[in-house]
Amino acid sequence: MAHLYANENFPRKVVELLRAVGHHVLTTLEAGNAGRAIPDSEVLAYAVHTKRAVLTLNRRDFIRLHRDAPNHSGIIVCTQDPDVARQARRIHEAISAETDLAGKLIRVNRPPG
Repeated sequence: MAHLYANENFPRKVVELLRAVGHHVLTTLEAGNAGRAIPDSEVLAYAVHTKRAVLTLNRRDFIRLHRDAPNHSGIIVCTQDPDVARQARRIHEAISAETDLAGKLIRVNRPPG
């Protein structure tokens, strides 16, 4: 299962559901980095240092970071989905389809409708 670092804006319920299916998810709060206005580049650097893929709703900034510095442990950018179970399932399916997340940008979009 994947080792993930959930950015501060990421829904806690989705984190819990991902943990329930076996993913190792560390939150910004658990890492002692919540509420500190840490720049996205440092969030990514922390994830690289801890060998975790970033899990975020901050699509624009992390897509840019991927383009500028593609040597990372993975970035999963998601759109907000009010159906947290569906969001967790879609993330799980997307990352389970990969053999290695390193250097990859994975987009998990809410289905239309």
